[in-house]
This record gives sequence, C-alpha cells and structure tokens, in this order.
Amino acid sequence: MGSSITVRTDGGASTDALEKRVVVNPESGSGDHLDSVYRLANERGYTVCETDRAGHAVDLAHEAAAEGVDVLGACGGDGTLKEVIEGLVAAEALDDVRLGVLPAGTANIVATDLGIEEIEHGFAMLDEGAVRALDLGVADGEPFVKSCVAGLTADASAATTSDVKERFGPLAFVITGVQQAATFDPLDVAIEAVADGETWSWSGEALCVLVGNSRRFTNRIGQANVEDGLFDVTVIEEMPQSDRVTEAIAQQLLGRDTEHVDRLFARRLQIVGCDRSIDFSLDGEISTHDELDLQVRPGALSMAVGPEYDPSPNE
Repeated sequence: MGSSITVRTDGGASTDALEKRVVVNPESGSGDHLDSVYRLANERGYTVCETDRAGHAVDLAHEAAAEGVDVLGACGGDGTLKEVIEGLVAAEALDDVRLGVLPAGTANIVATDLGIEEIEHGFAMLDEGAVRALDLGVADGEPFVKSCVAGLTADASAATTSDVKERFGPLAFVITGVQQAATFDPLDVAIEAVADGETWSWSGEALCVLVGNSRRFTNRIGQANVEDGLFDVTVIEEMPQSDRVTEAIAQQLLGRDTEHVDRLFARRLQIVGCDRSIDFSLDGEISTHDELDLQVRPGALSMAVGPEYDPSPNE
C-alpha cells in the first residue's frame, strides 16, 4: 500500500511482526495512551504501528494482513476500529485474523458492548479471551460495525465537536441531536427492507433512519444483537415542530416509546432519497448517496470479547 510503519520498542518482550500487531491512533481520546500501549505490547510480543493521518489505519491493517499477522489489535476509538476492519475487508482477510479492540477513544461504544474495559484488559482478552463470530454491516461495499444512520442523527454526528465530546462523553451526540431537532429539514425517503423472505416498504418524510448492527435505537440507545444476522432498523417519522424536542428527549434520554417511531429487523435494506441526496453516517463517518444498499454479513468478524459480553443483553 506504500504507507510507512512506525515501530517503537522500549525493551521488554520481543515482538514478532508476522504474528501479532497493534494499530494505534495516538490522537484518540485524551491522547495519553501511547506509552501504556507500547509497554503492554512489548510485554505481550506485539509490534506497534502508529497512524499519522485519517485513513492510515486502513493501510496499516491491509499491510498487516498481507504480511501474515494473525492477531491484530485496534487501539483508538470506534473510528479507528472501523478503519482497521476496512483494511481487513480490502485484503479479504477477515477469516484469517483474530481482531480485538483496545479502547482509547471518547465513547468506546463497541468496546463497551464487547465487554472490553480498558486497554490492558483489551490486550488480555485479545491473547486469552473468547472469540465470537460477529455480524458485519456493509453499505455499498463499505463495512460498518455499529450503525448506519441518515437524517437528524447523522447531522448531529457531523456537528458534534471534539470539545462537546470531551465535556459530555457518550451523551455528546444526544445533546447535539436535541439541539438540532427543532430546525432539522426532514428527509423524503423510500425504504425497502427484506427479512426471512418478507418485504417491508415505507415512504414519506422522516427525521431519522437508523440502521443498527451492534446498536439499537428504540427506547434507550443500547446494544443490539450483533450475532443474529439482522439489522435493527428504526424510522423516526416527521412530526410537528413543537413535538420534535420533546420526543427526542423522551425517546433518547428517558427511554419512552413514542407514536412516531417504527421498528423492524432486516437482512437487506435499500434507502432512497426522493428529493435530494442523503448524508449517511457510517460509524460516525459521513458519506453522501442518492440511494444506499445495505446488507448483513453474518458472523464475518472474529472478535475477542470480555467475560461480561452478552450478545443480546436487552432481550
């Protein structure tokens, strides 16, 4: 791929670049995790590769797969993990690599869902923990782990600043979404979903279309079953301006059901913008499409998990 690899050793256990490697984003979260990563990596025999630009983790993961690495840690936030998975998908190496998350970001949603508590725990589980076959979402060929969202929530993701993330952590996106709800211009969309041979269609104006792989969006935001081969889809319909903030708070903060929410499960999904292109947020990364085709790749990820991991904690 032509990208450089930064390898640092501070003594301790030797590393074997053909066996175990960590791709680390030094800018994730508070940015104070690098020394710990190198210390733990050296103790456990990992080579450390640092990213130095957006998208670099894709290249580094692709190189790791091409060089025969079979245990790979993604150290950073959810965006770093997404890039590492993109690299493994591009290398057609998902079946060959045991993947683990070493949480160093702001929210660390995926790590929390997988029962990974912090970086040292992530290393331990990557070496010694259970491995589960997790579903992977794919949107027009681009992989995602958590979710693909369109509408208000995607706009909130794009508008949430690093300062707000630092101050409020996981609540940052909810806070920004509530602030934007009163002025958001709804989407005119047509949706077709398929599950178990049955087709569900919907068209109209929506505030959000929320497609969860490891995320669910009804009631309190939480973990979806990431081993069931299905997307957890939520459509939040347009509503009177006066109700938007109230319902956003009720749905996302208080966990109440509201009349403007439709929920379904799907293996495949198509979302079409009827009046304009739509901004989609794939695990926090924004891309624009006139239409988007999504499908689940069941059990595509071999992920290390912690002892507290439960594939369906809310069922």
